[in-house]
Amino acid sequence: MGLQQDIMTAMKAAMKEKDQTALAALRAIKSELLLAQTESGSSAEITSEQEIKILSKLVKQRKDSAAIFTEQNRTDLAEPELAQAEVISQFLPEQLTEAEIEQVVKATITKIGAEGMKDMGKVMGAVNKELAGKADGKTIADLVKKSLA
Repeated sequence: MGLQQDIMTAMKAAMKEKDQTALAALRAIKSELLLAQTESGSSAEITSEQEIKILSKLVKQRKDSAAIFTEQNRTDLAEPELAQAEVISQFLPEQLTEAEIEQVVKATITKIGAEGMKDMGKVMGAVNKELAGKADGKTIADLVKKSLA
């Protein structure tokens, strides 16, 4: 389990540095991974795809919370959420740029032969599968809509 080893190493470093924000983020990752491992009916090992999905979910939760806090003028609460999202993002694969995502979307549309918005589901499924963890779902959806319109 490479990710769990990396998380434990990072937790030890955060403890030594007394970095509470990083420690909270790393503990959240560890907790989610343990929950996924012990879920009833799941295998003992978590695949790297599942790990990426868990990490992406945690980053999205932090960013959504920060956006809500910022809307309510609570920067004191938004800043730690964004800092935790940054710590969690370190364990995700490199994020693609919008131009790179657009290339994949256009190639997928051509490959599938999509013709308009009725095929958006097919395109989204294929692109999401190909770019799992490398791109935000909302960005992908926006680019697919723009390309199919």
